[in-house]
Amino acid sequence: MEFGVNFFPVVDPVKKSASTYYDESLQLVELAEALDYEHVQTVEHYGSPYGGYSPDPTVFLTAAAARTSRIRLVTGAVIASFAHPVQVAARLALLDNLSHGRLDVGFGRGFLPDEFELFGVPMQESRTRFTEVVEACVALWSGQEVRFEGQVHRFGPVTGFPRPYQRPHPPVFVASATSAESCALAGEQGHHLQVVPSVTSREQLVGMIDAYRRARQAAGHQGPGRVQIKYTCYLGEDRDTVLEDARACEHNYVEQMAAAVASWAGARSAQYPGYEKFADKARGYSFDTALADHKVLAGTPDEVSAQVDTIRGWYGPDVCLSLQFNPGHLPYERAERAMELFAQHVAPAFAGDGVAAAAAAA
Repeated sequence: MEFGVNFFPVVDPVKKSASTYYDESLQLVELAEALDYEHVQTVEHYGSPYGGYSPDPTVFLTAAAARTSRIRLVTGAVIASFAHPVQVAARLALLDNLSHGRLDVGFGRGFLPDEFELFGVPMQESRTRFTEVVEACVALWSGQEVRFEGQVHRFGPVTGFPRPYQRPHPPVFVASATSAESCALAGEQGHHLQVVPSVTSREQLVGMIDAYRRARQAAGHQGPGRVQIKYTCYLGEDRDTVLEDARACEHNYVEQMAAAVASWAGARSAQYPGYEKFADKARGYSFDTALADHKVLAGTPDEVSAQVDTIRGWYGPDVCLSLQFNPGHLPYERAERAMELFAQHVAPAFAGDGVAAAAAAA
């Protein structure tokens, strides 16, 4: 298994200013590279404490690139519905060059009705926009004099500049919340996968990852593909302190998420079946249940190691866990210590997984 660091700012200015959050997160980026984490990644959201401190992942990752030299930089994810593909491709190619080829590009559709309304984008177009932006970006990165004729986007002929550092283009990840169909399509197209266990059941997530792997293999793509699974991780020597922090931060997360998804109560979209139930799910959240179901990692190093071992058994040894260590308003020192403890006492037990999985797939 591989392990990276994920930044999802669910915090408001009353609890932590934007500049303080960015300063602390970039310090953790430097620490992540020093501790040999595989990647750092961040999200894209607007207009609320639910991720709103990260409106542009490319800007944050550019700052991260300037402070590091080896660690990979991941968008988790760029929201394809809200920008023109020529802009998206150019900005990401710029970051790929600034980082000397360390960029992995995750694309997502977006799922918050308020954000679609903010940009004046119909939610029923989200899948079309997503598909077109991914296809157009790959074409712009890979080709010359590209002409694109989609349902939403039409342009060209144009040659994308700058050209990406990685050839033919940076690795592409598809973010999927609940759809096995989307996962299978990502596998068929030879892309990689980003998933979040907190919004789905274990059985459903197993099915999503299996659908991805089967489709990728059936399409003849080399290797099993890369699967990133995102978790929040609370870790420390004192179990009581860790669980107290976890309860407080998870309560903050659920409170802010419930506010962000409240607009689903009056919204319906065939593009997002079942999403109208998100608000009820958020209000019914139980930290104890989430911890028991391994939807959140929390405890001492031995306890978290046992959780990771269980997760490896569910999803396979070749997945990468993308871990958030500084959720909400957690004090910086505790996030820093959690990263150190994970790297020193948890990760080493799983260090051979990637080699063994590659050998088995060969």
